[in-house]
Amino acid sequence: MTERRPTRGEHQKALAQKNKKSDPKPSKKKWFKRISLTLVAVVAACFIGGAGLFAYYASSAPELDENLLKDPVSSEFYDKNGDLFATIGAENRKYVKYEDIPQDMINAILATEDVRFFEHGGMDFYRLGGAILANFRDGFGAQGASTLTQQVVKNSFLQNEKKLKRKAQEAWLSFKLERKYTKEEIFEMYFNKMLMSGRVYGFGTAAQYFYGKELKDLTLDEEALLAGLVQRPNAYNPLKNPELAEKRRNTVLGLMYQHGKITKAQMEEAKKVNVQAGLADDATRQKFSGSKYDAFLDVVINELEKNGDGSAMAEGIKVYTTLDPKAQQIVENIMNDDSNFPTEKIQSGVSVVDTKTGQIQAIGGGRNYGAERGWNYAYDLKHQPGSTMKPLLDYGPAIENLKWSTGQTLVDEPMNYTGTKQTITNWDNKYMGAITARKALYASRNVPAVKALQEVGIDKAKEFVGRLGINAKNVYESDAIGGGDITMSPTQMAASFAAFGNNGVYTDPYAITKIVYRDGKTTKDYTPESNVAMSDYTAYMVTDMLRDVVGNKPDASGTAANVSGLDIAGKTGTTNYAAADFSKHNLPDTSVPDSWFAGYTTNYSIAIWSGYEEHFDPITTWDERRLPQHLFKQIMKEISANVETPRFKKPNSVVEATIEAGTKPLKLASNFTPSEKRRTELFVRGTEPNEVSDEYAMPELSTPYNVSASLDLEGQSINISWEHDAMLNPETNEPLPTTFEVSAKKEGGETISLGKSESKGLTISNKQLEDGKYTISVVAVVDGTRSKPGTTSFQVTGTTDEDKEPDTPDQPDVEEPTAPDQNGNNGDNGNENGNNGNSGNNGNSGNNGNNGNNGNGNAGNGNNGNTGNNGTPPGNNGNNNGSKPPTTPTEPTAPDDGTGSTE
Repeated sequence: MTERRPTRGEHQKALAQKNKKSDPKPSKKKWFKRISLTLVAVVAACFIGGAGLFAYYASSAPELDENLLKDPVSSEFYDKNGDLFATIGAENRKYVKYEDIPQDMINAILATEDVRFFEHGGMDFYRLGGAILANFRDGFGAQGASTLTQQVVKNSFLQNEKKLKRKAQEAWLSFKLERKYTKEEIFEMYFNKMLMSGRVYGFGTAAQYFYGKELKDLTLDEEALLAGLVQRPNAYNPLKNPELAEKRRNTVLGLMYQHGKITKAQMEEAKKVNVQAGLADDATRQKFSGSKYDAFLDVVINELEKNGDGSAMAEGIKVYTTLDPKAQQIVENIMNDDSNFPTEKIQSGVSVVDTKTGQIQAIGGGRNYGAERGWNYAYDLKHQPGSTMKPLLDYGPAIENLKWSTGQTLVDEPMNYTGTKQTITNWDNKYMGAITARKALYASRNVPAVKALQEVGIDKAKEFVGRLGINAKNVYESDAIGGGDITMSPTQMAASFAAFGNNGVYTDPYAITKIVYRDGKTTKDYTPESNVAMSDYTAYMVTDMLRDVVGNKPDASGTAANVSGLDIAGKTGTTNYAAADFSKHNLPDTSVPDSWFAGYTTNYSIAIWSGYEEHFDPITTWDERRLPQHLFKQIMKEISANVETPRFKKPNSVVEATIEAGTKPLKLASNFTPSEKRRTELFVRGTEPNEVSDEYAMPELSTPYNVSASLDLEGQSINISWEHDAMLNPETNEPLPTTFEVSAKKEGGETISLGKSESKGLTISNKQLEDGKYTISVVAVVDGTRSKPGTTSFQVTGTTDEDKEPDTPDQPDVEEPTAPDQNGNNGDNGNENGNNGNSGNNGNSGNNGNNGNNGNGNAGNGNNGNTGNNGTPPGNNGNNNGSKPPTTPTEPTAPDDGTGSTE
């Protein structure tokens, strides 16, 4: 058997496999070389591209201008009408030469801002490398690497944006600046240019503003504090934020020690100094005023800081604000008038917010407020709100979540906080028992407020106020009456209350609409978004209850704030000292630390705080307590003058019903509920009660009286009349609809119904009754309830035509004359007073007997008063009451002409 030879294809395949196995593998060195060449190519390409882009951006950089380098660039501020109201820049600045700057001050700045300033050429590449790593790790913009030179350039020529173009131009101009000026000159520019706080520029100005000192007189701790301000000028202000300022100062001291500028002992000694020790007083700072609207401008500056633009003012921006100059001037005029305040030192903070938009219209930072007071009572203050918290945390959430009525029954009674023995008391140390939620709120009762919070639950209440801009970490039962963990400023309070007046829509309060950077094109919008914080029924029902706070109801707590002609809702509030504070600080029994009032119309929401600078300087009198109400009234009246102010409009989601107060669950008032128990209250549509209270039965109806019956032969009828004291509607005090049932019972016979009447009389045909003696009965009927019958006796006797007298006599009757003053001459007018109908001597009802039938005859003077029926027409009602003796006859007279006689 011969061996099979491989085919040509198999042979070629085997040969290729052999050659493949024999090829050598590339070495690691060769791979490294390839990668390195690739990276070099990439880096070279990036460098060339970057260099080209850098050159392009640098070519468009502005030229160096020595005036701009040395002086701050002014920023402009515009009101809501677009009118300029403030310019802040180099005003009131103290310029300091380099040789006059203390070495410790220089060391503090360099250790903090640019420790290699005297070594680099405008850019610190060591610091830049660290910043790049931080930006890769934490995102672009996480850390900056600006040198003092770069900061001078940025604040002189460029807008405050972290863009590649700006950074390229900043680097290029920094190199140019370093070549044109000495390090000392650049440091001097920085030292005099930087924003230090609010409208204070330069370290020399800051030394005088904060400490009232020249630079050479500053201590180490003071120098460190000023050096630390530049990074966040307003946040590190020791007047407003001492804790942050102290932390920043200590950081600077630590850096000075780290870089060998001071010893450890010096650092530790400086850290021990109270950060507010040695600060200048208000009077010293007053000279730095840069605006006629300082309190408002302080809020604007704080808002810039809050939005990351705290240093932007040093770059020449335009700030468009919400300022209403008319409202601001009104507030300042009232705040600066000492006659409006009960004591010399009591302070107040006022914030006026647009109810619909949340825009801050005006700010009263304090009495005679000057620029950079350091403490703005309208914006910086964070105090317990007292009872102004009740609609926000208690009743608002209860209506929103539980759909309470304004008539919800709450019992004001002795009660302890849950799990404690601490009794909840009211301001008057009294309790009102079962009352409506409406009264509990307008009379500012504490126990019902705590019960409302308990009912709705702390979690839901916390969520509710969170939608009103109140971020509460913890909520306790004591917060129900504003004495817990939650604190507020007048500005936040005004915005939160505004949501009730804006159908439940809330907007964070804001003072800036937008800013425009130096290029005139780049803008930043500051307008916050609005959000629906509650249902429209909650907003209106709370508003309606708060109307009563400023109304005229007994026990209303805010009547002093009412402005005639304006639809206002509002709430008072006071806070309390702890029980131990009274003995510890020797406080009078009437002492309270804070007094509040927050109120609003459809146009403006205003919140006002009053108190003293020191917490334990107490409010002790009612004049002091009511100060916020009086200020509110003056301000609201003046800013609302000649401005149309619509009333609050009830939404379709709300209905009214008259309930019986104290019922639980609520029931409708009955016709017999006493007026003091009837309340017309508001309900969320669909939750109004339909069951009527049966607590009060109908009172016994009064019995009809003075029942009488008379026969009218001419009309062939019987006239029945009576009197009755109507039952009154408790709500309207008007008579309730009453029906009278009239019947007759013949002696020895059956009762016959004669009919019904809604008036106090009934006329029936005389044919309805047979001859005989009857008892006539009248029964009053109201809503199914019947009275006892009122009765009278009546004799029915048959009468024929022959019995009647002729209609007219053949000859006119001639009356026997009477003596003067016997009232017999006016028989024809007996229908008016009944004085003359029965005075005809012959029963002819006066001289002519006219109309004698209408005389009641109760005061008849005729000798024969009982014969009135013979008159023409007959005097049907002449009764046997003639009482005077006969008069002396006189000569006959002619018949009367119908006009009656005269005296």
